[in-house]
Amino acid sequence: MIFDAHLDLAMNAVEWNRDLTRPVAEIRASEAHLRDRPDRGRGTVSLPEMRRAGIGLCVATQIARVEHHAWSPVAGWRSPAQAWAMTQAQLAWYRTMEEAGEMVQIRDLAGLEKYLALWNTESTASLPIGYILSLEGADSLVSLAHLERSASQGLRAIGPAHYGPGIYANGTDATGGFNARGRELLREIARLGLILDVTHLCDDCFWEALDLFPGPVWASHHNCRALVPHNRQLSDEMIRALIARGAVIGAVLDGWMMVPNWVRGKTTPQTPGLTLAHLAEHIDHICQLAGNALHIGIGSDLDGAFGTEQTPTDLDTIADLVRLPTLLKARGYAAADTANIAHGNFLRFLRTAWS
Repeated sequence: MIFDAHLDLAMNAVEWNRDLTRPVAEIRASEAHLRDRPDRGRGTVSLPEMRRAGIGLCVATQIARVEHHAWSPVAGWRSPAQAWAMTQAQLAWYRTMEEAGEMVQIRDLAGLEKYLALWNTESTASLPIGYILSLEGADSLVSLAHLERSASQGLRAIGPAHYGPGIYANGTDATGGFNARGRELLREIARLGLILDVTHLCDDCFWEALDLFPGPVWASHHNCRALVPHNRQLSDEMIRALIARGAVIGAVLDGWMMVPNWVRGKTTPQTPGLTLAHLAEHIDHICQLAGNALHIGIGSDLDGAFGTEQTPTDLDTIADLVRLPTLLKARGYAAADTANIAHGNFLRFLRTAWS
């Protein structure tokens, strides 16, 4: 089994208008004539391809940021109310996939163990894909009461920020700590027993979050700053702090976070010879810092507003993630280590957090 800790499935279905129940080749053909987004015709993810990869479990997001006029490289909605409405449309898609037998929501330890028992006894090709609902960026929370409502809908993890300044926290390329609302948000996340995702938090908010938040913490999709210098990445000091908290980090497959000096819109995967081996380097770096293979997994972020124009050359679809364990074994990783990286570490994390 592969556990993918970060996939923007509903965003692709609702905003990108992709029918994820269809094969990737069919989705690409259906939008080959479109030019509204750089990744049109280059998608890598669909539910059939996830099954081919053996991705039985994933963390699936709701994502809808608010456009902040002082910082606009990443588009968003004009108000929290609009952003909230989009997250509810995304939730409706997940519910529809559940009704169709394509997916099943995992909310607690009992549900997780029930799903794993099915995985081990039935044909995995016919099983619905289990998903854990996460909110990427908190801008859509009109009030903290909306977070409690989301938790009742099955939300189990939340990242307070995305890119730039947010309503509650500062994200990638921004600076500064949590504001008063953000600190109140952290208290509410803890009260509701949710997982805090530190992905996208700026450095100031990252360290403040570890100080203020007492509950379970993970980094769903991050790579290493030591290999690719950028504030979107985790420094060695951050990685060590996450290890000390018992966190698991999901290695991400976005090209600009895998190799240095990537220029969006200009660099191609062929330019640096980008392959899955570069992801193995980030995974190995974290393992060397930890002294074991217990704090790293996969958080692919595939089709997170990019496609094959920004992924390894030896990855055509998400199904090619099956190649990663072989690459790790070639670097000397034992079978138990590759199993932990593929799924075991995130499963252990959830069993601990939900017990």
